Amino acid sequence: MSPNPPTSNHLPDSNHLPEPSAAFASECRTAVAAAEEAGALLRSRFPDGFAARPKGERGDVVTDLDLMAERLVVDRIRERFPHDRILAEESGELRGSDDDGGGRSSSRTWLVDPLDGSNNVVIGLPAYVVGIALCVDEAPVVGVVHDPVTGRTWSALRGGGAHGPRGRFARVADGRPLSPAGPLLAWTQGHAVGRDDPTARALKHTLENRSRRLLQLWAPLLTWAMLARGDIDGFVGYRAEAIDLPAGELLAREAGVAVRHLDGREFRGGFSGPDTERSFVAGRPEVLPYLLELVAACDAVGRGRPSYAPRHPLP
Repeated sequence: MSPNPPTSNHLPDSNHLPEPSAAFASECRTAVAAAEEAGALLRSRFPDGFAARPKGERGDVVTDLDLMAERLVVDRIRERFPHDRILAEESGELRGSDDDGGGRSSSRTWLVDPLDGSNNVVIGLPAYVVGIALCVDEAPVVGVVHDPVTGRTWSALRGGGAHGPRGRFARVADGRPLSPAGPLLAWTQGHAVGRDDPTARALKHTLENRSRRLLQLWAPLLTWAMLARGDIDGFVGYRAEAIDLPAGELLAREAGVAVRHLDGREFRGGFSGPDTERSFVAGRPEVLPYLLELVAACDAVGRGRPSYAPRHPLP
């Protein structure tokens, strides 16, 4: 086990912050400090210092830890940026201090996922993270992911690169070559996706058959961090949850990952709007054409709408 993550009065390590001259650097520092403080709280109560209860009707859960960590992060953001709007996983929309009642007075919105991986925590699996993003007009400009288990933090500023404990990430295109056994992929789907959804079933079946491994971690932000580091080759999401998508997507993009809609269009999925606009294929640039071909091969994906035309024959 690594040393305990820093407490609230500890300044975050400059090695995992983008250049201080970049825009939104102050917001990034605030997000890093809040995420690490929340992570220390989560780690101190894992694996058995909490209670859990069902959330919704599709097997999701919420724990005391979700609520405590969310309150902590929201308070830290409010202290520094009281005018900003916040969307939190458990509390929903929290308006800024100058909101006119319509909830849209500020173009800045913070997204807070205080415990991504609650289902893992409940079964004692140490695979969970804290995620925070700041979006301006739907576009993420700050993304932070903190892993309480290892004490590691990854952060990104739009146009400022992605950073981790060892400094700025190398571009993922400079990573390892693709294994002859196929790519190492990961999968996520939103809570609203039913067990019998034909698109989800077709996608998963194809990906499992044409990859070396298909990971399902129940913690999308942890998966995005793995993709940004180059630990995995690709990530496919179907009707993904909105709250954790911007932070993970920004982190991966700033590390050189390419992100597309399932039909090959440049991904522009925001945190609002229907979840059908939050299906994506993300991967190392040299692997992305192959991943898009796999997706295009699924009849259920292309049925009834324009499909992506593969540029290379499937092997």
